Amino acid sequence: MTVTEHIPHLNAPATRGSCPFAPPPAYEQAREESPIARVTLWDGSQCWLITRYEDVRAVLGDARISSDATRPGFPFLSAGRKKVAALSGPGSFIRMDDPAHARLRRMLTADFMVKRIEAMRPEIQRITDDLLDRMTEGRTSADLVSEFALPLPSLVICRLLGVPYEDHAYFQARSHVLLDERSTPEEMSEAMDDLGEYLSRLAKEKEREPDDGIISRLMARGELSSADAASMGRLLLIAGHETTANMTALSVLSLLREPDQLARLREDPSLIKGAVEELLRYLSIVHMGLPRAVTEDITVGGRTLRAGEGVLCVVNVANRDEDVFPAAADLDVERDARRHVAFGFGVHQCLGQPLARVELQVALETVVRRLPGLRLTVPFEDIRFRDDMLVYGVHALPVAW
Repeated sequence: MTVTEHIPHLNAPATRGSCPFAPPPAYEQAREESPIARVTLWDGSQCWLITRYEDVRAVLGDARISSDATRPGFPFLSAGRKKVAALSGPGSFIRMDDPAHARLRRMLTADFMVKRIEAMRPEIQRITDDLLDRMTEGRTSADLVSEFALPLPSLVICRLLGVPYEDHAYFQARSHVLLDERSTPEEMSEAMDDLGEYLSRLAKEKEREPDDGIISRLMARGELSSADAASMGRLLLIAGHETTANMTALSVLSLLREPDQLARLREDPSLIKGAVEELLRYLSIVHMGLPRAVTEDITVGGRTLRAGEGVLCVVNVANRDEDVFPAAADLDVERDARRHVAFGFGVHQCLGQPLARVELQVALETVVRRLPGLRLTVPFEDIRFRDDMLVYGVHALPVAW
């Protein structure tokens, strides 16, 4: 019996089924029938697809599994993604292993500690209220993505980094190119260069005229070049607004499709924190898998993964594992979903997750409280989902209240 006997022609990325909130049916079938399976990538190469919750945690938590994109066998989901990895630069610690990864990550740990982020909650609440005030003033409808879900985390991450928010259209346009799996290597290269040059200039300015932003403090350490600081800033800038923006909009849409769950949040706002964890589990917007390379032979789930082979850990499928989350296909805002792996697992677990949690908690609580009549203004079938983007979500969310 071969590893893919029950699941022929398994490719990555796979196509979603009829429910846009659910992972691709082929991946869910793989989790049940062959949770460590071979999958074919865009260039004909193959890697291991890891879909079961316990296996995903085992792989992501193993030091013999590398995040370094230069390692033999490292899987790329597109030609453009391969180009981005080659251009990421020495400051992009997401594609490093320890100890280099730990050294750079430690430079940012204090900025994203839970206590520090909680201290920002009043300011995040003020930004949230200001955006909703502007969105609703004299109107009864809007696009929730462009007028609320996107500017909220963009404003917050700009303030944290010391990036002028008036430049948001510039970096958001280039972020879009870098996250679009349809972008050509040339388009991604140009977007990477543009953002790198922009942030490198900004880093040099901060060196001359420091402020309390992250980029300025990175430069003040005297350990990084402006290019290295720019590379770290680019990672934080893109991750800091794209993920939360798409989680916010997709969460609102999910709740509109589940009116009983939305009603529970309106009845009991204390459920918001737990609901955010459940929505993170249910939606898992980093949906194309976390790529890794095997550096030493290891055994996972009874199968040997050899050094030089690639691995793709699909967290949105792992978060629907019935052995861990019973009735996993259902959205349940009262579920204890804190064990989810939407932020990854192990040493590369998302650095910014405390910030993402607070932003989502504030955004959803405020929308639920202030817009009791919120509804879609287009048929659900007309909503365009970001199937070809590295971060899942919706392109627009036309709503009325």
